[in-house]
Amino acid sequence: MENIDLILIIKHIIIGLVQGFTEPIPVSSSGHVMIASEVLGLGEQGFTFAILTNTASLLAIVYIYREDIVRLITNFFLYLKTGKNRYKADFRFAVFIVIGSIPAGVLGVLLRDVIADNVSMTTIALMLFVTGIALWLIRNMRGTKKDADLTAKDAIIVGLGQAVALTPGISRSGATIISAVAVGMKQETALRFSFMLYIPVSLGGVVLGISDFLNEPNKGELAIPYASTFIVTLFMTYFAMRWFMGIMKSGKLSYFTYYCFLVGTLLLIFY
Repeated sequence: MENIDLILIIKHIIIGLVQGFTEPIPVSSSGHVMIASEVLGLGEQGFTFAILTNTASLLAIVYIYREDIVRLITNFFLYLKTGKNRYKADFRFAVFIVIGSIPAGVLGVLLRDVIADNVSMTTIALMLFVTGIALWLIRNMRGTKKDADLTAKDAIIVGLGQAVALTPGISRSGATIISAVAVGMKQETALRFSFMLYIPVSLGGVVLGISDFLNEPNKGELAIPYASTFIVTLFMTYFAMRWFMGIMKSGKLSYFTYYCFLVGTLLLIFY
């Protein structure tokens, strides 16, 4: 029995590594978790498990951007209070984050129970090809828009990209970064806006999933595997995000195009 439990813990640790590594990078974490679960024989992971891993990734992203988050919130309210121009750029950026979060938030609530239903490995493979093609198309784009140059239209377009990424196999970070670069954002702004959009949507998912987590019938039995997954996901997301920030600075997104094509092809061959 102990041996079986140990194997289960190891499998969940592997899932945590996969989730943590793929959450920040443009290759679809949800698709990779489904692939890893299939390979490891764990079957489909439930909504509770998705909430658990997303919470771990959320905490890592919030920690990385903690200074930006504090500044945006502070300056948002300072602008409302004083109307001073020096707070206006951060006020507008915060408003655009809210605007950009709406499409995925609405669809996430409406389609919560059907988004991942009947998703096959073929579907994930095809969506990885879509992600790879989109990354290839924007690989050489270098925008000029900084935080202060963004518009409501930019926020809506990037927000729609995030909504599309609710489909497993379509990368959330990929869809938002692709959309952000396509509307002319600089790499640094595109990256920051992408992951600022991730925070409210992910936080909303956590809130919606609290009741599911509390009512999980097997949570006592799965406490150690789940805790292991959470810890591994937390740290792996942090290190993967730091690595990806370096990739964005170097402008080498085409690497992820090749990876998406490779994984997509392997899925079509073996599944």
